[in-house]
Amino acid sequence: MGVPDADGQGPPDGLPGLPPEWGRVVVPDDASALADEARQVRRELRRTRQGSGRPGVPARLGLPVLILLVSVLVTLAGLAAVTWPRTTRSGAPTVLPRSTAAPQPVGPLPALDLVGADDTPVPLRSLLPAMIILVDACACAEQVGIAARAAPPGVTVVTVTEGRSAGPASVPGVRPLGDPAGGLRSYLHLSAHPGTAAAVLVDRQGSLVRVVPELGPLSDYGADLARLGG
Repeated sequence: MGVPDADGQGPPDGLPGLPPEWGRVVVPDDASALADEARQVRRELRRTRQGSGRPGVPARLGLPVLILLVSVLVTLAGLAAVTWPRTTRSGAPTVLPRSTAAPQPVGPLPALDLVGADDTPVPLRSLLPAMIILVDACACAEQVGIAARAAPPGVTVVTVTEGRSAGPASVPGVRPLGDPAGGLRSYLHLSAHPGTAAAVLVDRQGSLVRVVPELGPLSDYGADLARLGG
């Protein structure tokens, strides 16, 4: 049950009274009389809401995002540096070593007509069996002479120069021919290298027995040359 306050203003209906520290509470008949107090309370509530704001939250969130962004950019830059195609800074071309291994025969000797010393066409297959030496990059008279002396009877030693002129016979017993279109060297896939001569050994059926990309010592091809006369 309620009891009267210090001024004897306790509730007449027995309801609990207000705390003594609140003092005397007067309820006006007109609510507009509390307008000033209401405005003060609203101002205090606004200040409380503004003071309880967290302006540091965006800054605290922005720092991790910035670190993550920088990490992603650094990773992408590293990947680009590794995978980006690189060009050589040197002005000199890349020099590949020239292979001296004998290439595999590419097929039968083609039916080519070359040019003889008197500018008449000469069917190349009519000279078989033969050792054909390509001498447009090097006359190589010494190597040609060794091959001519080692050739068995019935085997023709032919020198071929790219162009319409067959050129003179530099070695006795050797048949010089000209290849106007360069068809023989192109068919054999043999590039001309200064100071060297290439050769090919062909049997009676026109099969390429051996391809010699650089004509060297007789021991490199002598056994195949001897078999051509069999």
